[in-house]
Amino acid sequence: MATKNNLKKKTLSQLKAIAVTHFHKYIRNRDNLDPCISCGQYTAQPHASHFYSAGQNPVLKFDPLNVHKSCLRCNYFLAGNLIPYRQNLIKKIGLEQVKKLDFKVALSKQTGFKWDRFFLIEIIEKYKAINKLEYPN
Repeated sequence: MATKNNLKKKTLSQLKAIAVTHFHKYIRNRDNLDPCISCGQYTAQPHASHFYSAGQNPVLKFDPLNVHKSCLRCNYFLAGNLIPYRQNLIKKIGLEQVKKLDFKVALSKQTGFKWDRFFLIEIIEKYKAINKLEYPN
């Protein structure tokens, strides 16, 4: 994969794509033994599903509290299956953490959000290192 110097030469779009690869791998590994957050079924092909849409809420795109293992059916065909997702998210991370996610979204709607190269490089390095140390396969 790219070294830190090579990352500095990448565009924002390229950095986002690399960050997504490492972050989603982390989520799938972290939640490996968990069922789908929405329907409770176990799946052989897990997805990293965002409770708050990453496209509409980029501030939470790389927030591990916002992203959990999901099955293809819930993530794609049921658009996240968000009602049971929220219920199970509260059980998993607690109501206070969910309220913090709600607040971050509301705040970002008022203040806006802009991608930062250094933030994306930090995300890449962080999750690349975690994956290497904790999930070497």
